Amino acid sequence: MNDFTGPARAAIGAALVTTLGCHTPPASTPTAAAHTEKAVAFLKSIETGDTAPLAYAGAYKQHNLAVPDGVAGLGAVLAQLPKGSAKVNTVRAFADGDFVVAHTDYNFFGPKIGFDVFRFEDDKIAEHWDNLQEAPAGPNPSGHTMVDGPAAVGDLDKTAANKQLVKAFVEDILLGGKFDKLAQYVDGDHYLQHNPQIGDGVAALGAALAALAQQGTPIKYDRVHHVLGEGNFLLVMSEGSFGDRPTAYYDLFRVENAKIAEHWDVIEPIAARDQWKNSNGKF
Repeated sequence: MNDFTGPARAAIGAALVTTLGCHTPPASTPTAAAHTEKAVAFLKSIETGDTAPLAYAGAYKQHNLAVPDGVAGLGAVLAQLPKGSAKVNTVRAFADGDFVVAHTDYNFFGPKIGFDVFRFEDDKIAEHWDNLQEAPAGPNPSGHTMVDGPAAVGDLDKTAANKQLVKAFVEDILLGGKFDKLAQYVDGDHYLQHNPQIGDGVAALGAALAALAQQGTPIKYDRVHHVLGEGNFLLVMSEGSFGDRPTAYYDLFRVENAKIAEHWDVIEPIAARDQWKNSNGKF
């Protein structure tokens, strides 16, 4: 365990994994590309109201704790939205085996940034996880938003190596607290940061860590559930605490030249058990 920096359409937009799992698919496949296209269309239907993409869902086991289970539960939440009020812009998406990861700029009941993870089974969306965070009013100290930056997946031949790099980073830094090893994973002063409160570079990251600790609200990672990736983009799904509140962390990394070059994240408190609308758990 280690301290580290680094809610209904809102729930749905997000309404879309428990070991340190690393799935390593072939480089991109027609099936992976089709699944990614379906996931993006499924999300876009929140904005358009088009019901056709709902056919992409199967049993649809739901891990967004504010949404009841199944497609019917999703539909009930969507029905509460004022017509034409939602906006959905998926900025980047990639596949890892049966999983699809989407990074989306939402506007439903206010601006939000979200990561959605879908698991496909028999060519249908069988399961969904997400994390949502209110979008900040402006850019971070280095002028970045929570979604800008490169979006194209590249280096498909390096997927396995990049996942191993990020897995080692998670084990050493997020869980192990071995900050003396940070330089072997992160591209120093060239490291680009999209967290709303932190600027670019390792020094800014260190300063933010120290400030949070001094304020008595440290970020702690207790367990990593999944490392999902394709090519140069890798998503880490973790749980821990922010101060004394149970919290879910979704961290997206872009790897370049065998170093972590860029980072996006979404942080969401985990609701108390008596507030859950399904019994599937956050992860």
